[in-house]
Amino acid sequence: MRLFARIGRQERLLLVGMGACLALMNCSFYLALARLPISLVAAIEFVGSIGLALYGLRTPRNRVALSMAVAGVFILINVRWSSDLVGLAWAFANGALFVLYIVLGHRISRAGAAGGIERLGAAMAVAFIAVFPVGIVQAARAFSHPMLVFAGIGVGICSSVIPYVCDQLAMARLSRASFALMLTLLPASATIIGAIVLGQVPSPREMTGIALVMAAMALHRPAEAL
Repeated sequence: MRLFARIGRQERLLLVGMGACLALMNCSFYLALARLPISLVAAIEFVGSIGLALYGLRTPRNRVALSMAVAGVFILINVRWSSDLVGLAWAFANGALFVLYIVLGHRISRAGAAGGIERLGAAMAVAFIAVFPVGIVQAARAFSHPMLVFAGIGVGICSSVIPYVCDQLAMARLSRASFALMLTLLPASATIIGAIVLGQVPSPREMTGIALVMAAMALHRPAEAL
């Protein structure tokens, strides 16, 4: 609350907008997952970030890198379409909100890494207030099961707190387009972690996808390095 007291009206609106975006984006993501395979939800989510990267990566070298990364991601997630229109609607809403999250997140990151994280915390508090009236009704049923409560806390920390803080640290150092391109590392890194932690050895298809994404990262050059 002290942060809201000392910042200007425009920045308050930015933080409220970011909080609302986080609340709606996460709700849309989980509602889509309830109806669609995660590969399809991830693919739709990446469409917007790919658009941002394509808009900002203006050199031929970086466009080739983006094409390689996109090909690698789609090989990894092995997209299968669905006829569930409600699920698709939630997935596309999540994808649009993800683009808005990147845009607003970059504006917040202009305060620097430390300031950006402080403003992210304020935005997440706004998101909590926005979701609470709806979420508490469904969450109430889980309070009688301590393991579900602990699982929910773990999911919140691992899926929201840690990733969003890391995003702010990255956004403070990368252009919007470069950050959007780097997001293609997520499916590749998930596959690698699955192999190390869960013993899920990647197939030749998955190894091809990882190789394409890694090659794209090596080929990409941020604007300031060109």
